[in-house]
Amino acid sequence: MTWLITGGAGYIGAHVARAMTGAGEDVVALDDLSAGDPARLPSGVPLVEGSSLDGGLLKRVFARYAVTGVVHLAARKQVAESVAQPTRYYRENVGGLATLLDAVAEAGIERFLFSSSAAVYGNPDVDLITEDTPCAPVNPYGETKLTGEWLVRAAGRAHGISTVCLRYFNVAGAAAPELADTGVFNIVPMVFDRLTRDEAPRIFGDDYPTPDGTCIRDYIHVADLAEAHLSAAHRLAAGAHDGDLTVNIGRGEGVSVREMITVIGEISGERRAPLVEARRPGDAPRAVASAERAAKELGWTARRGVGEMVESAWAGWRLHHGR
Repeated sequence: MTWLITGGAGYIGAHVARAMTGAGEDVVALDDLSAGDPARLPSGVPLVEGSSLDGGLLKRVFARYAVTGVVHLAARKQVAESVAQPTRYYRENVGGLATLLDAVAEAGIERFLFSSSAAVYGNPDVDLITEDTPCAPVNPYGETKLTGEWLVRAAGRAHGISTVCLRYFNVAGAAAPELADTGVFNIVPMVFDRLTRDEAPRIFGDDYPTPDGTCIRDYIHVADLAEAHLSAAHRLAAGAHDGDLTVNIGRGEGVSVREMITVIGEISGERRAPLVEARRPGDAPRAVASAERAAKELGWTARRGVGEMVESAWAGWRLHHGR
C-alpha cells in the first residue's frame, strides 16, 4: 500500500512517517508547512506542499502516487485559539476533512485513519475514560474532532471505506531530538520554557479533588503514538477491519501536574518551585484513558514511561533552543 499522511511534516506526522517507512510502508506527505518542517521527514518521503482544503491537489496527489490509504493528521489544535477563532477551526478541521473524504471516495480509496483527541470527552467524572464514555467537548477544538469522527464514520458507511479514529491523550517526547515538539503549547515544553528563562513553572489550581490537588493527565510518548498508527494501518491494510473502529491512545496511568514538574526538574537539572495560580476554565481534575481496547483491537500497548518522555523532549529542547 501507499499511504498519504496529511500533516506529515508536523511533530506527530513526522513520527508516524518514520514508523511507517521503518516498517517498509510507502509514504507520501502532504503539509501546508504552517507548523511542519520538511527536515523532519525521513529521507525519500515525497513532500507535497498544500492543504487538505484543496480538492484538486488531492486528486492529483492520489493519482500521481497511487495512494491506497490515508492517515489524516492535519488540523489546527490549540484550545485557546479555537475559542478565539471558532469559524477558522470548523473551516479547516471539518471543512478540510470533508474535502479530503470527497476526494478519497472519488479515488476509490478504502482505508482511512483519523487523528482524533481525548478533547471529544470534555470533562467526564470517571476514573478511566473508555471509548463508551459519553462525549461532551467543552471547546471548539474538541467539537471539531467529534464532528470529524461523525463525518469519517458516515463517509465510511456511504462509500465502503474502512475507518479507524484514534483518540490521543497527552502527547510528549521525541523519537530523536530533531523530531521534537518546537511549540510551547503543551505542559512539557511550557515548563522547559519557564525553567530555561529562570522563571517558576506555573500550576493552574492546586485545590482539585486529587491526591496533591493538581490535575491528573495520561501522557503518551509520541513514538508509542506513532506505533499505534502503524498497528492501525496494518490492520486496515490486511482487511482485518471492515467498518469503523474508535480507540483511545494512552497508557492508562495518571500523572499529576505537580509530579510532572518534579520529573522535569530532576531530568533537566533546572529546578524551581512552581508558582500556583488560579484554575483555568474547563480543566478537568482527572483525564486518564482506558487502554484495553487498543490492546485488544490493535495488539498495541504503550512501552515508554514518563521519564523517557521527558528525557527525549529535553534533548530536543536543547537542540532547538541552544541549551
